[in-house]
Amino acid sequence: MEIIMKKSVVVNMQNDLEARPIALLVQKANQFSSQIYMESGDNKRVNVKSIMGMMSMALLNGEEVVIDAEGEDEEAAAAAIEEFLTK
Repeated sequence: MEIIMKKSVVVNMQNDLEARPIALLVQKANQFSSQIYMESGDNKRVNVKSIMGMMSMALLNGEEVVIDAEGEDEEAAAAAIEEFLTK
């Protein structure tokens, strides 16, 4: 039985997630070997390591998302993405 790290996060950033912050988020995600996905309230699920996927999310402050991470460093990966989205 595989355990997948799931974490619910409310986006709370000074700026909405536009091109530059999204690029930094994707760069952060690519530092981990785990697969990392983000799901929004409208059930849209994208790979956090994909710049195009993340651009299509159009996340706003106050929006709740679920981060799924699976792999050797899943806990660290989910924590890093949560920290990025809430700083």
